[in-house]
Amino acid sequence: MIPGEPLGGGQWRDLARQALARLLRSHGSAQFDLCEDAVQEALLQAYQQWPARFPDDPLGWLIATARRRYADRARSDARRRHREARAASLQAPVPPEAVCRDDSLLVLQLCCHPDLPRSGQVALTLRAVAGLTTAQIANVYQLPERTIAQRITRAKRRVSELGRPLPPPGQTGEDVTAVLDVLYVMFTEAHHTTAGAPPRDADLATEAIRLARLLRRSVPESVETAGLLALMLLTEARHPARVAQDGHLTSLDEQDRSRWDQELISEGITLVEQTARGAEPSPYLLQACIAALHAEAPDLTATDWDEILALYRLLGIVTGHQNPTVTLNSIVAQAMVDGAEVALARIDTLEADHPGLPRIDSVRAHLLERAGRTADAAETYRRAIAATISLAEQHHLRRRLRRLSGAHP
Repeated sequence: MIPGEPLGGGQWRDLARQALARLLRSHGSAQFDLCEDAVQEALLQAYQQWPARFPDDPLGWLIATARRRYADRARSDARRRHREARAASLQAPVPPEAVCRDDSLLVLQLCCHPDLPRSGQVALTLRAVAGLTTAQIANVYQLPERTIAQRITRAKRRVSELGRPLPPPGQTGEDVTAVLDVLYVMFTEAHHTTAGAPPRDADLATEAIRLARLLRRSVPESVETAGLLALMLLTEARHPARVAQDGHLTSLDEQDRSRWDQELISEGITLVEQTARGAEPSPYLLQACIAALHAEAPDLTATDWDEILALYRLLGIVTGHQNPTVTLNSIVAQAMVDGAEVALARIDTLEADHPGLPRIDSVRAHLLERAGRTADAAETYRRAIAATISLAEQHHLRRRLRRLSGAHP
């Protein structure tokens, strides 16, 4: 951070998360709600004051301000006598080593408390760790803001009731499944923003990868952690070609693969090779293997679609065929192996089992186009356009529809 220069979204997220971790270490997760509110108030004060006078130690400033806000709130609470005993420790200076320590992973684990419902884990993490607003999280779920606000409030209250302490530095706990799932949701939202014009949230993608790296260093023996990190790296590597210079999305068959980030691809493939050797098949590792096959292929036709389809079938077995998005992706692979008509029959079955599944009409329209059923494809493209609230996805689908209509008036 350079004094006088405006902070980026990722830097604000990092400061907020570190400040929250310091307060939680002082007061425990039983005070999660108060700590999170105090940090939000401190951030608002920083937004107002820092443009005129940027502090030499932004994190120290934010922690000190959040501590004062916490003390103010604690004193006004009905249980102030209990909380004021804790608030007395707020006057102590912040140890330099504490400011340098990265507690991101510990806050993430707290938000992924196993006693929280999955929806609460994800909503709270996207708020407290990723720094998304309630409106942005509502777009992720495609639910009303009020519903998401209630989820976040219930999750914070439940964490406070449970009073789970943050583990000491270097200890992350054994079960990382919930943490991995939430990181995956963060990364997916970054690459497929559910609303607005930008097709990708670069800061959120970077943050998800950073947290995955932290988790990987913390639990190096975890196959699924390595698998998720590899999947993220291989997906991120394709981003430069996924968005064209004019800002529109480009599908895999249209991408200029020379623009793929070869350094990330190399790191991702190396991680897959090191992890997959002798490992039991697991969901994120299998998806990383699929991503590696895409990354290694020079073009669409040279891709080993038979192997990809086999991996998708194994992934379906491992997950108990409970993930309809995985099934939808496997249908795309099957179209490349067995033809579009076979894939279309499967997509009809999938829709019957999962009505309203996101992207299903986009995939169906593409398959209909490949099958030469132009009129049906055009109608389905229009239906897909109406179903998505992502402006980038809408532009992409309209572009394909115009190309289809131009070829077949």
